[in-house]
Amino acid sequence: MSEKLTVLTRLFKTIEARSNDDPTKSYTASLLSEGKEKCISKLKEEALETVEAAEKDDVSQIIYESADLIYHLLVLLKKFDIDPEQVYEELEKREGKTGLRN
Repeated sequence: MSEKLTVLTRLFKTIEARSNDDPTKSYTASLLSEGKEKCISKLKEEALETVEAAEKDDVSQIIYESADLIYHLLVLLKKFDIDPEQVYEELEKREGKTGLRN
């Protein structure tokens, strides 16, 4: 496993661990306790902020917002009890395919 992928694994494990924390003391637990709508809303917000940074050609802001986006995506996966490995497996299935249909 690459070192960069390892940080995603560690982040997801942290999200899992904090999911049972007191929502008044953990941002992650707070998001998860507020339901799927809150998780979806935050993911949309972070996606929009990432797009806006790209529209402005602001590379440092794209990086910053992308980190937020990935975190909130992992929180959403946790909300739906989806292990990131399932997403990685789906990506592997698609590897080498163009996505174009004849």
